[in-house]
Amino acid sequence: MIAISSVVFGEDVEREVLDTLRSGIVAQGPKVKRFEEQFAELVGADHAIAVNNGTTALGAALEIQDLKPGDEVLTSPFTFVATLNAILDAGAIVRFADISADDFNIDPADAASRITDRTSVLMPVHLYGQSADMAALGDLAQQHGLAIVEDAAQAHGATFDGRGVGTFGLGCFSFYATKNLTTAEGGMITTDDASVADRLRVLRNQGMRARYQYEVVGHNYRMTDLQASLGLPQLAGYRAQVEQRRRNADMITTGLKDVTGLTLPAELERRGHVWHQYTILVDEDASIDRDELGSRLADAGVGSGIYYPKTAYDYDCYRQHPNVVIEDTPVATSVSQRCLSIPVHANLTVDEVDTVVSAVRSAMGQ
Repeated sequence: MIAISSVVFGEDVEREVLDTLRSGIVAQGPKVKRFEEQFAELVGADHAIAVNNGTTALGAALEIQDLKPGDEVLTSPFTFVATLNAILDAGAIVRFADISADDFNIDPADAASRITDRTSVLMPVHLYGQSADMAALGDLAQQHGLAIVEDAAQAHGATFDGRGVGTFGLGCFSFYATKNLTTAEGGMITTDDASVADRLRVLRNQGMRARYQYEVVGHNYRMTDLQASLGLPQLAGYRAQVEQRRRNADMITTGLKDVTGLTLPAELERRGHVWHQYTILVDEDASIDRDELGSRLADAGVGSGIYYPKTAYDYDCYRQHPNVVIEDTPVATSVSQRCLSIPVHANLTVDEVDTVVSAVRSAMGQ
């Protein structure tokens, strides 16, 4: 089976982990600091604050907004539910703006229509590795006095107008096992504001600036040096990995561009896509539906994934939640019923990419 994602650690990672084990420093220490510095350089931010997972990153970024009861966070309904969970944990009200099928990200025009006098934070989700339209969203936030918290869990190194995602507001990244960069679990918050960075570092460390000197009610959000040891060697080769993902995406697009019944993803103008996923849409008038396509691909030995099978609010635990405001988002609903991600990861061989393309074409009867 050609897997939808692939995690391969080289000897450089093994050496880094072994060095950490032999050092005796396995909790947060010097390697976390190095990882923060190098990740900040990748993103183009002045500061990066490592935490224990991507959901924590979102939660901490929202916590320092000092939200009041009734404050709303406007976000995408087409996302992993960690986005919602972080907002709800912060005690805020979740509202949704619809997405654009061109980039799977929040539609700025629709977002403008959903802002209320209680909206405090705009939280775009840079899905599948491509930035949301941060020019329009930035203008919208400035016009209404909104803070921007970017859910960049899938978009390490993605850009808009050459500027890294995670630098338009508070950037929140995940290093879960399937991400382009992984520390098994882990997260990062990026900012250009030194005072914000300082506040986040104190918050993640049980509210301590120095040992037993408590300044705020805090949390244990720390990353470990063992986790950082997995990530550090990957950073050195990350640009090359993205270029390989880009080449794979180009080959898949070339091989499928004439297939009737499919809408293919594209790197939009002004965007720098890092191809965390290659997500196709099965058209409503196609000869088969999304689920049948996935089944046929599996029979052909090609893995696929549905990210995501429903809008994030379309589960009873959220539909019944008093802090979740549900309004119609027809594009997100349609996309969730038709999306299918196929392998694009950097460990694919040329023959495997050809197999993916051939399997999709055969499944579509072309």
